[in-house]
Amino acid sequence: MASAADAHPTACLALADGSLFYGKGFGAVKEVSAELCFNTAMTGYQEIMTDPSYAGQIVTFTFPHIGNVGVNPDDDETADPVAEGMVVKWDPTEPSNWRATERLGDWLARRGRVAIGGVDTRRLTRAIRQQGAPHVALAHDPDGQFDTVALVEQARAFAGLEGMDLAQTVTCAQSYRWDEMRWAWPEGYTRQTEAKHKVVAVDYGAKRNILRCLASAGCEVTVLPATATAEDVLGHNPDGVFLSNGPGDPAATGEYAVPMIQGVLKKDIPVFGICLGHQMLALALGAKTIKMNHGHHGANHPVKEIQTGKVEITSMNHGFAVDADTLPNGVEETHVSLFDGSNCGIRMKDRPVFSVQHHPEASPGPQDSFYLFERFAASMAG
Repeated sequence: MASAADAHPTACLALADGSLFYGKGFGAVKEVSAELCFNTAMTGYQEIMTDPSYAGQIVTFTFPHIGNVGVNPDDDETADPVAEGMVVKWDPTEPSNWRATERLGDWLARRGRVAIGGVDTRRLTRAIRQQGAPHVALAHDPDGQFDTVALVEQARAFAGLEGMDLAQTVTCAQSYRWDEMRWAWPEGYTRQTEAKHKVVAVDYGAKRNILRCLASAGCEVTVLPATATAEDVLGHNPDGVFLSNGPGDPAATGEYAVPMIQGVLKKDIPVFGICLGHQMLALALGAKTIKMNHGHHGANHPVKEIQTGKVEITSMNHGFAVDADTLPNGVEETHVSLFDGSNCGIRMKDRPVFSVQHHPEASPGPQDSFYLFERFAASMAG
């Protein structure tokens, strides 16, 4: 059941089924409990750790070279890491990249996030696939003193993500304006100065690169907290409304988000949603969501656009999905996963209201789906 990374392990990962994985701890010295998932991306560990959609989760990285390019302020997707911790195969090496400003371990320690290296991540990934995303406890102690019985009990006591509204824990505290555009060589990040469309973005845990993509598509973006009402949104007189990504159970967040979206839908303005925003829109239209076995987390997920037959390689991060069988009349499925056939997009047949499960902004991942931001902008221009 247990495997020792060396003679003196300084971290222990305990699963609710009693399995124990030992390794070398880095980052913060602490204990946390969370849901465990795995991510197959070969780049972008900093963006993944700072993606608000990972609230309540510890991420197992299947790619072994984590930490090799260090970290830098430009790659943060939000102000601080949101994922509770990370599990990696090899201990992070000294960073080798011209953009690096800090070591991964130092960055995690300063931001209060715990990590374990030297773990058989292939074995752990198989366990996640077989039993579904397990509840775990992760401890880092430089002295290597672990109460494994207590850790297993801590893992078993974790409530899980079903029924949890985590959007309110990661949303902005107050509204703000956003005008920074996508990174481009050699200028880096530049500002939007010739916006053509007024967009209200509802923040359920928005990644910065989503907001940059909206700005790059010609949008003047005003970001509102997750609890904004339809009156709050419409009070800005937007040309379009964007529903962001975010963590937790969509049904729980929908308690307050669905009435807002339904109020916005009474007006004939374009609506675009991504990830949790996609699920929120589906719920508002009358569909249902379901918890997946282990979710989709990676930057190599093939998604098919049904109308054109085009296959896009996408970035994904979700543990819940829209149940396509519950879509009401007037709403159609637009995208499906080629991994498991799960729903990846919907649209209203008679209005410019649409959403996707995958992440067209990437960060990390391919940019095959950036056209969706242009489609949103075109719907507002039309």
